Amino acid sequence: MYVYDAFDRTLVAERVAEFRDQVARRLSGELTEEEFKPLRLMNGVYLQLHAYMLRIAIPYGSLSSDQLRMLAQVARRYDRGYGHFTTRQNIQFHWIKLAELPDAMADLASVGMHGMQTSGNCVRNITTDQWAGVAPDEIEDPRIWAELIRQHVTLHPEFSFMPRKFKIAVGATSRDRAALRIHDLALRLHRNGSGDLGFEVMVGGGLGRTPFLASTIKPFLAQRDVLSYVEAVLRTYNQFGRRDNIYKARVKILVHDLGVESFAKEVETEWQSIKDGALALDPASVAEVVGRFRYPTYERLEDDAAVLAQARRADRNLDTWINNCVANHKVGGYAIVTLSLKPEGGTPGDATAAQMDAIADLADRYSFGEIRVGHEQNLVLPHVAQRDLPVLWRELDAIGVAIPNVNLVSDIISCPGLDYCSLANARSIPIAQEITRRFRDLDLQRDLGRLHINISGCINACGHHHVGHIGILGVEKNGEEFYQITLGGKADEAATLGMLIGPAVPYAQVADVVEDIAATYLELRQTPDELFIDTVKRTGIEPFRERVYATR
Repeated sequence: MYVYDAFDRTLVAERVAEFRDQVARRLSGELTEEEFKPLRLMNGVYLQLHAYMLRIAIPYGSLSSDQLRMLAQVARRYDRGYGHFTTRQNIQFHWIKLAELPDAMADLASVGMHGMQTSGNCVRNITTDQWAGVAPDEIEDPRIWAELIRQHVTLHPEFSFMPRKFKIAVGATSRDRAALRIHDLALRLHRNGSGDLGFEVMVGGGLGRTPFLASTIKPFLAQRDVLSYVEAVLRTYNQFGRRDNIYKARVKILVHDLGVESFAKEVETEWQSIKDGALALDPASVAEVVGRFRYPTYERLEDDAAVLAQARRADRNLDTWINNCVANHKVGGYAIVTLSLKPEGGTPGDATAAQMDAIADLADRYSFGEIRVGHEQNLVLPHVAQRDLPVLWRELDAIGVAIPNVNLVSDIISCPGLDYCSLANARSIPIAQEITRRFRDLDLQRDLGRLHINISGCINACGHHHVGHIGILGVEKNGEEFYQITLGGKADEAATLGMLIGPAVPYAQVADVVEDIAATYLELRQTPDELFIDTVKRTGIEPFRERVYATR
């Protein structure tokens, strides 16, 4: 975990005091809603369909147990007893009263949390792999570099009013768990031919009404140059990005219109003018940030493989959970545990205050007081001793987060949709709930294997439907909810945009369509080990299209 220093704490406290004054002026009528809007957006406050929504940053997805308890307190005291974890490692509270927002922010500030730059035309929360620092295949902890960038861009005067929002992700493995290619700017740590550590720089990703995958503009960037190069990208976007058309203002449009090579050349010219200046990172600067991270003091554990294997043989449910929700850790004797926030009939990504409190307690007992938030809207305990897995499983099961469906068909990514969002055209949550009911049979889910469903309630694509193995997009037709279906999308290291299979289907038919697609896959796959996404790649979408529209 990164530990805030006195400067960080002062900055957050002053921001709360400033926002308290702004809210008071809004409530008194001194500020109109239009005047208040840019002020609240820079603090993570949206005006949604029914109420104000507060979005809180969880930088690079890392939470302490005390922070999770505070999120539970905010949910219980100011909201309706729950919070919603998002695909970009934030949490949202959808029912906070405007008059109580400053108090909620002050409570959050007491544990080093805030909503700064979680909305508005600025650099948003920096995200990374939820297994950062513990993944066996990791080159280096990417959170260090995410933190360096976060410090540089937070309230940066040049980058607080950009043409549009700007999202950055950092990864450090060949396996992409941070959806790098759908970000405005992505950095992937790797070694060059000489063995030096540096970054592949990708720019121009983003979904929405015009989806693009990010293109590599610099195959290798030395670590010392990461801040100066990020600054050069942001300056180039600020200079050339459109401000006259909100639909053409994202950097992905600029990269497309200029061309990748021309955009890269503009960035290179800007970077050459600043790369040897104050932003060049010396080892001491990096070491200072590294020194503010607190890593667990792991025990030297005995090899308990035989004991754990016996426990798994004795309890099929425990064995199933470990197969689906537990991953290898870089330290022998430890494991990474994913907590599913996708119960049957539930809202993807929601956690109650009681669950958050309980998970915080379990993190203290079993995970060195640390929790992670993942891109897939689940939580992670990153430092669990393998010997503790059986007892932890029972405690997680008691609070409803030991569902063994991680990466299966019911592990759905979904935006809040029309139930909350004023931009949405259609509901997302009821669609997700019905699909989980249709696929409640865990044996069927396991037979289907790895299958990602992503649902968005409008073209803004907050549910990342473009990169779902099955993507579902809500649209409006003559006042009714319809849904477009795409197949074959992926957000990993081989990222691909899904293909539309045909006309949109009515709300009542969406779950039927998903069942038809799943049944077609089971008929088409060549072996039980052939994944859904590989079958779609091999056969194309035509067999699925024929099945879906045969009787519609």
